[in-house]
Amino acid sequence: MSNMLADGLEALRAAEAPLLVLGALTAAWLAVRAVGCLLAGLRVWVLGNGRLVSPGSLGQWAVVTGATDGIGKAYAEELARRGFNIVLISRSQEKLDDVSKAIESKCEVQTKTIAADFSTRDIYPKIEEGLAGLEIGVLVNNVGVSYGYPEFFLSIPNLDSFINTLINVNITSVCQMTSLVLPRMVQRKKGAILNISSASALAPIPLLTVYSASKAFVDFFSRGLEAEYKSQGIIIQSVLPSFVATKLSKIRRATLDKPTPQRYVAAALGTVGLQSQTSGYFPHAVLGWLTTVLLPAKLVTSYMMGMLVSQRAHYLKKQKQG
Repeated sequence: MSNMLADGLEALRAAEAPLLVLGALTAAWLAVRAVGCLLAGLRVWVLGNGRLVSPGSLGQWAVVTGATDGIGKAYAEELARRGFNIVLISRSQEKLDDVSKAIESKCEVQTKTIAADFSTRDIYPKIEEGLAGLEIGVLVNNVGVSYGYPEFFLSIPNLDSFINTLINVNITSVCQMTSLVLPRMVQRKKGAILNISSASALAPIPLLTVYSASKAFVDFFSRGLEAEYKSQGIIIQSVLPSFVATKLSKIRRATLDKPTPQRYVAAALGTVGLQSQTSGYFPHAVLGWLTTVLLPAKLVTSYMMGMLVSQRAHYLKKQKQG
């Protein structure tokens, strides 16, 4: 018995040195990873990309879809402030004229407007004609539509029409606008395409299922294109905002984690060229890290299910009372 104990102790002593080396290497690797993440975070969220997003670096014109409200309007205003001429594309000519006049007056740049309803598919020849001859440096694929309220798939009012509209606006528009603008960017070997996805693309969101899935398409489409065209000098970025105080989100009061569109866009443009997939705003990046790294997707989906079922019930109750 004593011999067996002695043999065991001897074996432990023999393994002690390799285990210490393995432990030291693991600790060193984790330390290097931590420092690397810290430096990368400082590079993105503190230093930013300088003046990368400028007409001199990318091209004279920026095109923004869904440009009369929320994040799209904020992109148009911020890009104009940086010196880009702006093509505003949205459904309402009246709203386009208002935004166009405000931008020209404030930023002293040129603007063009194209009235187009992205819920239909026959608009792209008109848009192509409107963009002809322009040196387009930035395309912001922002136009989007969501649910009126959280709802089970089969209970969505006018389901067939809803599906067609949401796919045309959220998916088809991104592909078609990219196909119009990307060829000339490739010829010039410079340009940036910023596709506005959503944090709802990070995990399936029940009761907003079609919207969540459409934004996941935008994210995957963007990352695939980025791999295809990065070597040709083209920046393609997937932008995944969480809650921003816009009409689409129905958030009226901005907070630190729910910024104004202007605050969000100013931060997001600082990540262009540094992150091909970005939350765009540091508090949103922290939330994205928590929901994708620390928490299982099933847990996130389960939590969202409970929250949105409650929101649905509240909405339907108000409808009955009204």
